[in-house]
Order: sequence, then C-alpha cells, then structure tokens
Amino acid sequence: MPARASRNTGGESKRPTLATVARAAAVSHQTVSNVINAPHLVRDETRRRVEAVIEETGYRPLKAAQTLRTRRSHLIAVIIPAPHPGRGELHNAFLHAVTKRAQRSGYRVLLFTGVSDSDEIRAYRELLDDYTLDAFVLTGTHAGDKRTSWLYRRRVPFVTFGRPWGGPDNHPWVDVDGASGERAATAHLIAAGHRRIAFLGWPKGSGVGDDRCAGWEAACREAGLPTAGLRMELQEDFSEGRTACGALMDSQDPPTAFACVSDTIALGAWNEITARGRVPGRDAAVTGFDDTTAAAVVGLTSVAQPLDEVADACLDALESLLTTSRNGRRRATARRRVLLEPRLVRRDSA
Repeated sequence: MPARASRNTGGESKRPTLATVARAAAVSHQTVSNVINAPHLVRDETRRRVEAVIEETGYRPLKAAQTLRTRRSHLIAVIIPAPHPGRGELHNAFLHAVTKRAQRSGYRVLLFTGVSDSDEIRAYRELLDDYTLDAFVLTGTHAGDKRTSWLYRRRVPFVTFGRPWGGPDNHPWVDVDGASGERAATAHLIAAGHRRIAFLGWPKGSGVGDDRCAGWEAACREAGLPTAGLRMELQEDFSEGRTACGALMDSQDPPTAFACVSDTIALGAWNEITARGRVPGRDAAVTGFDDTTAAAVVGLTSVAQPLDEVADACLDALESLLTTSRNGRRRATARRRVLLEPRLVRRDSA
C-alpha cells in the first residue's frame, strides 16, 4: 500500500492538488480525474483507493479548472418570483428544497428575479453572457409563456415547476396535480355531509386555478351535487376571500362549505365565518390549498404540495438533460413530464 499524503494542518498549509492525490494513490493524473468525473471507468479497487486518499488529504477539485475542462459550471439559475400576496411561503419552501437537493448533487444555485416574461428574458441574456450557467429552473408557467419558448429556441437546458398550460410541450416539467388535490378536499366535505359546496377560485384562464376548479367540479358531479352559481372568481387576496364568502352566505340558498383555491382565500372565508359568530367546521366548513403555516395554526384543512419531491424531480430532469454522451454531445433525452400527487391534511375546519 503506498504511503498517503496527510492533511496539512500547519499555518501555511498548501491546498492538496490532483497531483498530490495521484502520487499518494500511486495512479496517474487521469485515473484521479476519472474517479471524480467518470467513476464507472475505474476498477472498484482502484476507485476505493483513490477515494480514500481524497478523503484523507481533503482534496477538492478547483471549480474553475473543472469548468474549463468539462464546460460545466454546476451552477443553476433559479427564478425568485415577484412578490405575490400569500404565495411567498410556498416559493420560499420550494427554493429551500431546490437548493438543498442541488447541493447534495454537487450544484450551486444562483438566484435571480423578474416581474414579467420580457423582464425575465432580459435576465436570461445577462446571466448567460456573464456566467457559465448549466441550466435554469422556472416557476409560474402560464398560457403563452414566452420564457420557455425563448430558452427552448436557444437550446438552453431548463425545467419548469409547472405545466405548459396549452403551450408547446417540448421541455421537461414537474407539477403537482391540483385537480386531484381539490377533488380530495371536496370529497372530504361531501363525506362530512355537505351538499352545497362553493368554490372560491381565481379568474378563469389561470392554468393552476382552472386545474383545481376542475377537481371541485368532478367531485360534485360524481356525487350528483350542484355547481351552478357556486363558483366565485376572485384575485389572490385575503379580503376578497372574505367578501366572496360573505356574499354567498347572504344568498337565498347559501352553501354550507367552501372549497378554496388557496390558503389565503380560505383564511379570508374563515375570517368572515367567525366574524358572523359562527364556528368554522361546525357551522360552515372551509378547505384551503398549499398547507401554509397559517393553515396549521388556525386548524384549516388544506392540500399540501410535496415540494421536496418536486425539487428532486426538477434536479433529476436537469441531470438527465446535462448528461453528455461519450462524443461530448448533449443527449436529447429529457422530455420528462412528472405529475406528483398532493396530500390532504385534515383539520377541524372541515
């Protein structure tokens, strides 16, 4: 067994190099490089010996050198959406999950923001000019999304958290089945005995909102329950949720339950119910979507999105995109579409 270089702990310690590892493991520089970048090319015994020396010496490859050699920076740009009432917690949780998974896979995350499609595209140009980026992660997909078309035409690797919503389905995406989640929430209300269930949702044309509304409609239709006059369209705003709930409660044939497109709107309905001296869950039921901290605090039944699974699937898709064949060409294999199942979190409000 060759003598191994030990980790330097003195004052003017020198950073161990690839040559340090090669000498200590009695292998070539190329073998060390293969252990780091293409371990499948190295015999198990040799690989284990080199890995032991890497661990003992504390060797870490210089990212700059790796970038020049492999043309891969292991840097991923992730969009921070523009501030949106009630959505900040969800986006923060997703960013944390993506960053955690990226670090586990040897990537670093570069954050950027934009307030519109054209604003984001300007950011793409600047980022691609200024950094050696490997890929992008996008959120907030919508009908007529110009961002995905721009990146696809330029063959820039990217994945979206969100479906194309009527646009070209030519890129990898990961999404949560909102229809299934809202269907489960409505079915739960039906099982509790409710027969007039309102849906407080976003205006028609919102891909995510329409998807969740479809789940409510499907559950009511299967149970033979009415939906006419029970859908309210409103913006993502606490006060609008309260106003819509109040208008329905004042109607001639008021609903006994409110399935809501988000926790923000559901909390508005909750506030209106309690302001009238009634108890959510006993006198009128309410469900939300996204399972935010506020939902847990007040006891709101809500649909939880599996954000860790979303992040894992996004990074899996990117790694598939970035995998190169032996001739160095990028494989055109990454038309991955992943639709994940949400989970209903039952609490006292329903």
